[in-house]
Amino acid sequence: MEESSIGVPSLSLGDRQKLDDLYQRLESERQRFIGYPCSAEFDYSPLYRFLGFPINNIGDPFVPSNYHLNTHEFECEVLEFFRGLCHAPPDGFWGYVTHGGTEGNMYGIYLGREMLPDGMVYYSEDTHYSVSKILRLLHVRNLMIKSLPDGRMDLEDFRETLKIHRDVPPIIFANIGTTMKGAADDLEGIRAILADLAIARHYIHVDAALSGMILPFVEAPEPFDFSCGADSLSISGHKMIGCPFPCGVVLARKANVDRTARNIEYIGTLDTTLAGSRNGDSALFLWYAIRALGLEGWRRRVRQCLTVAEYAVKRLRDEAAVQAWRHRNSITVVFPRPSMDIISRWQLAVHHQWSHLITVPHVTQEVVDRFVADLRADVGNGSAGSPT
Repeated sequence: MEESSIGVPSLSLGDRQKLDDLYQRLESERQRFIGYPCSAEFDYSPLYRFLGFPINNIGDPFVPSNYHLNTHEFECEVLEFFRGLCHAPPDGFWGYVTHGGTEGNMYGIYLGREMLPDGMVYYSEDTHYSVSKILRLLHVRNLMIKSLPDGRMDLEDFRETLKIHRDVPPIIFANIGTTMKGAADDLEGIRAILADLAIARHYIHVDAALSGMILPFVEAPEPFDFSCGADSLSISGHKMIGCPFPCGVVLARKANVDRTARNIEYIGTLDTTLAGSRNGDSALFLWYAIRALGLEGWRRRVRQCLTVAEYAVKRLRDEAAVQAWRHRNSITVVFPRPSMDIISRWQLAVHHQWSHLITVPHVTQEVVDRFVADLRADVGNGSAGSPT
């Protein structure tokens, strides 16, 4: 690294070229980024000036700390926004901005374990792959429940498994939008089974990583939030909202969190989160995105994404003869796994015989048309994947 005339570190010409090459590669790849639920439609340039500060949201966002270079005030406004969307109790909720969905899910399972130390975690086979890792890290007893072909938890298998372990309080990990198929587990059906089996001690965590920013803005959402029995809930920020770095929020019932809180003299605040130091820029960026669009703006954006999802299903069926489908209120469009050339070129997620595209805000009808054209050409060359 060379020193400039004023003593400020300066990159060599070769290193600057390396950065330029990276930028060009990322810019090119963004044009065909449709397989993962991360929106690339955002502009946070008004916030770039804040990157000159070592912002750290260490500790509880609702409690002052000795580290004043934070964005806790903005974090609390973000949490209040999500509290309203998810119908959490105004005087009985808590939360924080996380580093992403995995941390939010870990926090939910952690709270469930603290509330029910003798509990058993139940989750479906379509649950995100990180959850099995979380369960190993937390050393929680667990059982995997079968999934239906469309990705939802098989409630008959859930009922029969609960019957066998009725003496163990259940901690239910519910998916509201599964990773591969966008399926929503039947939260009302789960609660009905718990009531029917007279299981009073239970805990429900909801993984709404993508759908948590969709369902609050549709007319007939699937049950997913605190009004439907959730005890904690995780939503990603870099997915539907979009952000340059992974982030998210986790919400929980405050009474449960209070049982885990510890006062830490070193930072002069409560230790209630999983992480010590936390990215204060995440809270600021989410606040900006929420405030810039507003509720009606997000409603319009969600409606547009759902329209493009339906358009993609129709185009894939009519123009490429691909048996595409999606769940109601889902922007995840599922179809048979195509060739490796298509998977690589369009950065598609795959699992067994399935693939999908996700119509987050930057995936427009024009992008869908380009993908369908590539897929048709691929099928014409005889290199498409196996049909269902």
